[in-house]
Amino acid sequence: MKTATPHDRPNWFAGTFTAAWLVIVGVPLYTMVSWSLQTRDGFLDNGPIALPRALTLENFFTVVNDGFGRYLVNTVIVTVACVVLTLVAAIPAAYAIVRSRSWLASTAFRIFLLGLAIPAQATIIPLYLIINRLQLYDSLTAIVLPTVAFGLPLAILVLAGSLRDVSDELYDAMTVDGAGPFRILWQLVVPVSRGSIAAVGTYAALGAWNQFLFPLILTQDPDLRTLTLGLTKFRQEFQINLPGMMMAVLLTALPVFVLYLVARRWLIAGLAGMGGR
Repeated sequence: MKTATPHDRPNWFAGTFTAAWLVIVGVPLYTMVSWSLQTRDGFLDNGPIALPRALTLENFFTVVNDGFGRYLVNTVIVTVACVVLTLVAAIPAAYAIVRSRSWLASTAFRIFLLGLAIPAQATIIPLYLIINRLQLYDSLTAIVLPTVAFGLPLAILVLAGSLRDVSDELYDAMTVDGAGPFRILWQLVVPVSRGSIAAVGTYAALGAWNQFLFPLILTQDPDLRTLTLGLTKFRQEFQINLPGMMMAVLLTALPVFVLYLVARRWLIAGLAGMGGR
């Protein structure tokens, strides 16, 4: 008879923990989908966790007719702009920090690291005054620039960690071939660090997509609302349209969920400092 090894025995602790975590994650997802497919009267009659008696797409059409498309376009513009600007600024900065031996590069890196300890909420008043002085208030640019600024420290930290794993022999070989800094950046750094670049781009996209503070403080025009700010439209003075809000939340979270499924490997590996390979 074959003797059971430790690997053949069931891991009850891991199974129990996994089942508990599945419940913790699954119940909110179930309630979000269930609420979004019920009418307001049906939701009040059935309760928050009960199975819906009748499904309806009324909330979907309500959300679409209340400006969801305009909010989606604004959010996409902000997200794409934030990702492009973050990568354009972070890749050369990380390359200069890693390859330069001057005190200026090391000082700049320490300043960027200091930015990780400064929350956006602590700077919102001076930021508001700066945006007003630059005459950018009530524009999508007012959302993009602070979002990029607060996302750069982590982006540079991840990319610098990835570039430090690139051997000096590769840099020396391209230098011997007559390649300049810009050619090395484009033909060596970018291809070798594509995993970390994808992770940084994904992180920047998630941060811009879920941004709420800057749209709330730095914009006023209803036509410039993003998806996160548009959710407040379902909150009235004396009541909240919970099914409609849940449908809006579901439609807002769906692109983020798809992006995470596509880029989760790069995101986890890049933030762990292993995205350069």
